[in-house]
Amino acid sequence: MHPECTDELSPLSSADVVFVTVKAHGLSPLAARLGAALGPQTSLFSAQNGIPWWFFDGFGGPLEGTRLESVDPGGVISQNIEASRVVGCIVYPAARLREGGVVEHLEGNRISLGEPDGLPSARTEEVSAVLTRAGFKAPVQPRIRPELWLKLLGNASFNPISALTGATLEEITSDGAAVALVRAVMEEVELIGRRIGIETPIGIDRRIQGAARVGGHKTSMLQDVEAGRPLELGATVGALVELAGLLELAVPHLEALFACANLLDQHLQRTGASSQRGTAQRE
Repeated sequence: MHPECTDELSPLSSADVVFVTVKAHGLSPLAARLGAALGPQTSLFSAQNGIPWWFFDGFGGPLEGTRLESVDPGGVISQNIEASRVVGCIVYPAARLREGGVVEHLEGNRISLGEPDGLPSARTEEVSAVLTRAGFKAPVQPRIRPELWLKLLGNASFNPISALTGATLEEITSDGAAVALVRAVMEEVELIGRRIGIETPIGIDRRIQGAARVGGHKTSMLQDVEAGRPLELGATVGALVELAGLLELAVPHLEALFACANLLDQHLQRTGASSQRGTAQRE
C-alpha cells in the first residue's frame, strides 16, 4: 500500500502475515491505519532499509528502548505497532521500478529472516519455507541485527554517494577516490556498531567487492533522485549520525554525507512541489 493512500485499511485476519516494504520514511504516515487494521496474531515482516524503528526493543543495556527521531519521528510508529509483532527481514535483490506495479528484477534472490530476540518461531520458519518454494534463498538467522548492520554498511555509503554523483555501483567501485570515501564511511558505521555490541559477519573489503559484482546498477536512492522522489536518508544515514551523537562518537564522513544528501533531498522536494504548482496553474 502506498503511504499517501487516504483509504482505511480493511481489518486483517489473525492468520495474516504483512510484509512492510514501503520506504522507511513512508511508514510514519501509514502507521496509525496499519496498526488499527492488524488482527490479534498478525505478524509484520519489516523489510526496510536502515535502522528499523524496533531495533532497540529487547536490545538490552543502556540503549534498551531507544527511539531515534530520525527513524520514528514523534514515536508515531512505535505507538501504533507493537514490536512483538515484528520479524526482521533483509532484502538483497537489486531491482528497479519500471512503472507503477512493474518491478524489474536485476540481480540476487536472498531474503534473510529473523526474530529480533533470536529465538526460533513457527511464523518465521513457515514464511521461510514459502519464500524458498517461490525460488528465494530465505535463511532464518538467529542474530538478525548484525546482518542488518552489514546491509547498512552499503546503504549508508553507496546510496548517498550515488545520489549525489549519479554514479552506478560499478562506477563508484572503479574509482579509487570514491572507494576511499566508501571505506571511510563504512569504518564509521562499523565503529558505531562495535560501540553498541554489533560485529558485522564480513569485513569492509568483502562488502565493497560484493557491491562491485552487482555491476552498473543504480542504487535505489539514485533511482529516487532521478524520479524526483523523497530520499530514504533518515533511517540510513541520519539514524547513524543521531546514534553517534548519543554515543559521543566522531563520524565526520557520515555527517558530511548526510548534510549534502539532505540538501539534495530538500532541493528535490522544493523542485517537485514547484513543478506540481506550475502544472496546476497551467491546467
